[in-house]
Amino acid sequence: MYNHKTLKDLTMKDNFMFGAVMSIEENCIGFLEMVLGFKIERVVISREKSLVYHPEYRGVRLDIYAKDENHTHYNVEMQVKKRENLGKRSRYYHSQIDMECLTQGAAYDELPNTFVIFVCDFDPFDQALYCYTFRSECQEDPSVKLQDGSVTIFLSTAGKNSEDVPSELVKFLKFIASDLEGSKANFEDPYVEQLQNSVNKIKSDREMGERYMIFEEMLREERQEGLEAGRKEGQLKAKREDVIEFLSELGTVPESLIAQVESVEDFESLTALLKLAAKADSIDSFEEDAAQFFTEQ
Repeated sequence: MYNHKTLKDLTMKDNFMFGAVMSIEENCIGFLEMVLGFKIERVVISREKSLVYHPEYRGVRLDIYAKDENHTHYNVEMQVKKRENLGKRSRYYHSQIDMECLTQGAAYDELPNTFVIFVCDFDPFDQALYCYTFRSECQEDPSVKLQDGSVTIFLSTAGKNSEDVPSELVKFLKFIASDLEGSKANFEDPYVEQLQNSVNKIKSDREMGERYMIFEEMLREERQEGLEAGRKEGQLKAKREDVIEFLSELGTVPESLIAQVESVEDFESLTALLKLAAKADSIDSFEEDAAQFFTEQ
């Protein structure tokens, strides 16, 4: 069941708040410099790609998409639920950045360097590290680098190797991991204090309150659509199983016929096939009738 939160209940690990805070340029620059270890003069944050700033965007996209003065592109996303497909999700983000640049007329050798960064409120690889950085290298000789310009970084709030990473990164991740009351504590770090101030301003901003209401409504609609789609797929699956069950009473159902039945996506066709299966006296006769049915469609 969905647990509704008001804007004042949110912390940085909530996607809306994370997106709103990191859409502020100084916060985004501070985050990137802390994680990557090099100076960035300025970033341009793509407002139209952020649900926070574009409430008519259909589909939940809550990541931060930015580029700096050197045309390096960054994609940052908060993750609170452990998923098995994070690697492919990062691959998708890298490919999206590349395709956008290519469609704008860039040549392959002009593709920008890209950093895809996930802030995870869990350990994505169960190695107790605060930071996991992935670059392309030769499997046979790791000293040989592909130099494709793409880097993927997973930050984890569940790390334990504080001696191997900057103290400000550890404090930031502890801030991310904290609950509502804990997030108000003094973390003795100027960047975290900067983020806390941004959170407080957002919570008292009427316009952000309206955006959050729109965001919540969109999430409710998306969940409802997902439930309806799930119910429909469940009904289709049951109907397909009925057809195959009728056929199995006539003999062994060929795999090719099962695949054909399972590929049908509408109720009317499945209902028609069910009627054909019910009156068929053999698998062969059903296949003949079904072939005629599909020809007439």
